[in-house]
Amino acid sequence: MLNTTAWKETIQLALQALLANKVRSILTMLGVVIGSASIVLVVTTSLAGRRYVISEIEAVGSNLVQAELLNPTTSENVALADQLTPGDLQAIRQQLPEVRKAAGTNDLRMSVVSSGEVQPISLVGITEEFNDVRRLIVVRGRYFDHDDMMWRSKVCLITEQLASRVFPDGNAVGGNITIGELHFTVIGVFRERAATFGLTEISEESAIIPFPLIRDYTGADYFKSLYAQADSPEHVSLVTEQVAEVLKSRHRREARYRVWNLASILEAARSISRALTLLLIIVALIALAISGVGIMNIMLVTVTERTHEIGIRKAIGATRVAILCQFLAEAVLISGSGALVGIAIGIAIPLSTTFLLRLPALASVLGDSVSKEVALPISWASVVLAFVVSCSTGLIFGYLPASRAAKLQPTESLRYE
Repeated sequence: MLNTTAWKETIQLALQALLANKVRSILTMLGVVIGSASIVLVVTTSLAGRRYVISEIEAVGSNLVQAELLNPTTSENVALADQLTPGDLQAIRQQLPEVRKAAGTNDLRMSVVSSGEVQPISLVGITEEFNDVRRLIVVRGRYFDHDDMMWRSKVCLITEQLASRVFPDGNAVGGNITIGELHFTVIGVFRERAATFGLTEISEESAIIPFPLIRDYTGADYFKSLYAQADSPEHVSLVTEQVAEVLKSRHRREARYRVWNLASILEAARSISRALTLLLIIVALIALAISGVGIMNIMLVTVTERTHEIGIRKAIGATRVAILCQFLAEAVLISGSGALVGIAIGIAIPLSTTFLLRLPALASVLGDSVSKEVALPISWASVVLAFVVSCSTGLIFGYLPASRAAKLQPTESLRYE
């Protein structure tokens, strides 16, 4: 084994050899730079994509459980006793301690006159805790208060798309809108926090009103959908089962209900993200392996060119281990330096992208929520992985040339021209 002084001398000789052929060293290093930067960028991009997809699903309600009556077959009839009722909603609130909030909805296909044309819209009646469950974003105006629900106020909130159609001048809040035969005052304009993948009663052009109003209009005191919000992600499966049991106990045995949650979609998104990350890391590792082959080829050429130098070193007392360590040090210095440069590039790109997205000019164009959602997180585990793998690549692929150099005989080496 080499002592400290011998190691310092070995590293100095390796640095001198690399600096003597700067262009060759830089070109050899380039593959490692690309490979290590790819590892950091792949993991960073994958984490950002995973965070964005999961945040979109969670915005819909990762703790959300939804129940609805399944449509009967042609040979069956819908019994009024099978419908989801306010009694079911109250039972879920009272009997399930893991449920934080619960709400019900009923929707109708209606029409509204816009610019002299009749436009179909969805009129959705909601209960008081609906917004706590679905977390709608009120862009302008306000949401329903307790008095609106209790006194059946003829007020509504409409989507941004419907507001732009019915009120092209932009003054939707405070305006009057006629939906079918009903007249409402618009108190707010809203949008969903995230896309709901077609799993919601709210469409692009919807108006929401207090449930008592739609009950008075249709005479139907039941819901098409029930929502229950679990108090934690760990209780989602339990609440799903409990809601199904409550509905089963309160209705006919023949009634069939669909009770589901977004946990499976959330887990599927995580699994897909992990699989894509692994696949892209394998691609980056292949790039590093190719760069390792390049290092080996260059080192083999270097050993051939420096055969005479190796003979002189052995003649003055350099051991086989010293020669082996010198050439291994050169290979590791090439791969290590390339890894540091590649990691710096891999970190600089997402940091600069995040910084640019948060500039006031871009944030105003993209929106504050978008600029925050696409922020690229740096995975320090990927930084360590890139450095270790890159150095290991140099060590593994540099061993064959180093071993060949160490095995050269001094007499033959000194005669080499």
